[in-house]
Order: sequence, then structure tokens, then C-alpha cells
Amino acid sequence: MGGIRIGNAPCSWGVVKGVDGQESLSWLQVLDDMQAAGYAGTELGDWGFMPNDPALIKRELASRGLAMAGAFTPVRLWDADCHASAEATVLRTARLLVEVARGTPEEGQPFVILADDPGPGSHRVRNAGRITDEDGLSDAQWEALVEGTERMARAVRDETGLRTVFHHHCGTFVETPEETVRLLDSTPADLLGLCFDTGHYVYGGGDPLEIVRLYRDRVWHVHFKDCDATTTTQATAEAWDYITAIRNGIFCGLGEGAVDHEAFFAELVSSGYAGWIVVENEAPPGRVPPLLMAQSDRAYLAGLGV
Repeated sequence: MGGIRIGNAPCSWGVVKGVDGQESLSWLQVLDDMQAAGYAGTELGDWGFMPNDPALIKRELASRGLAMAGAFTPVRLWDADCHASAEATVLRTARLLVEVARGTPEEGQPFVILADDPGPGSHRVRNAGRITDEDGLSDAQWEALVEGTERMARAVRDETGLRTVFHHHCGTFVETPEETVRLLDSTPADLLGLCFDTGHYVYGGGDPLEIVRLYRDRVWHVHFKDCDATTTTQATAEAWDYITAIRNGIFCGLGEGAVDHEAFFAELVSSGYAGWIVVENEAPPGRVPPLLMAQSDRAYLAGLGV
């Protein structure tokens, strides 16, 4: 499969900021489960879930045959006044990733997975999945978001040598297909890649096949997440916010939702993609034990031939 590797992320075990999850699970248990389910790597998860000790993380990953694929890092990009503090946060994460990967086959390869943070109480969180033009940023705010994104990516590259990918994400100011494309078209292709998330793109109103066909050179990292059609209909009808939608099962096991992962995977392979596919299954805690869901998702991907 041209070097494609399959990972998972702590959010599949309920480690999701703002959502009640599997708080009792230790990071070591999550790594044990990933190894048992047949994954090759992980992402860092929310800052603080894993210890800020790169040597310890490296040792525990190596003992399980796991690699570090990257770290989701949401910061306030649309507000220029927050860029300095955002850069400090992003570099903190990048420095940890560099040390975790140093001396391993993945040295220099983990991605900083940058995302916009809309801020507490944002209407974007309230209206996720049904964004209209009125919910968007002003031109000045878009300019700040683009400038902030480029600033973070350059800082990461210049100090650590790592690359940055941008994660379009429901509940943020870059959710819809139009917003995702606008960001890509506004940023240098050699500086910023895309972390493409199938579930977020579908919930945001897009067709995953379009993005990989039109922007295949920008897709550097991929998240596989499925989106439940029935729950999406209910979320729209009852105007759920993003957190409520997650708690009620907007995301589900691979192959159980509205995302045509089989067709997307075929397109991804034909494009020559050779990076990570990281499963992110934010199914509500308590419905299915995370290990069983991780095993089910891994079996689904094995059925696709990877």
C-alpha cells in the first residue's frame, strides 16, 4: 500500500477536551490497547494526557512497537492578539514531538496538526454541522487566520524541522468545504499540508472524494472517522451543538456511517498517498468498550487491504 501505516488516537478512548470520557484510563492502558488491536502508531492526544517527558513516551512506544504520528494542536488563529501565545503553545508541542521521535525511524516525521480554536462559547461550536455564510469570519479575521497559520508553520519548521498540517474541524472557523479550500488556496503549498478528516468533512457538508482529487498534493496526513447519518439528521433538526452531537453518537465505527471509506481509500491509494491513516472514533464512552471498537475499526481497514 505504498507505505501507508495505520494508527489510532487517544480520542478513540474518550480523551476529548470538553467531553466526558474514559478519564480513568491511563495513557499506558491506551497504548496497550492500541498494540493489542494491531495499530502501528498513535497521536499525542490532548496536551497533558501523556506525560511531558519525551524519553518516557519514547520508551513506552518502543516497547509496544508503536510510533508517534503527530499531535493535534488547537490554538486561536483568527485573533491576531493571540498569535504570540499560540506560537508558544505550538512550539511546546513541536519540541516534545521532536524529542520523542529522535533516534527512531520516524525522526523528523511527526506532524504538528494545527487547528483553529474558536474560543469558549463560540457560535461555531453551537452551529457545527449547519454552518451558513453568516457564521463565518470577516475578511480581516480571515487575514489574521491565514497569517497566524503561516506563522505557526514557519516557526515549527524553522526551530524543529517538523512539518505542519492543518485540520479542518467541526466547531471551528475552518469547518466547511468552502472554508477548507479557502485556507488551502491562501497558504503556501510547500509550507502547510492538510490533515484530512473524513468524518469532519462529511459532517461539515463535504464530499471526501473531491478534496483528494483536487488537492491530493496537500493531503499529508489522514484521519478516518465515520459519521452517523441518522444522528446527523437529528442533530440538525434539534440544533445540537458540537459537544452534544458527540455525546449522542454523531461519530461511529468505520463502515457504520455515511462516509464511503472504501471509495475514499481507493482514491487515496491511486493518488500515491504514503502517509498515516489515523483512526479517530469518538463514539460516546460507555456504548462500546474502546478496545473492541479499535479492533473492529482495524478489521474494517484490513478488509480494505491495509
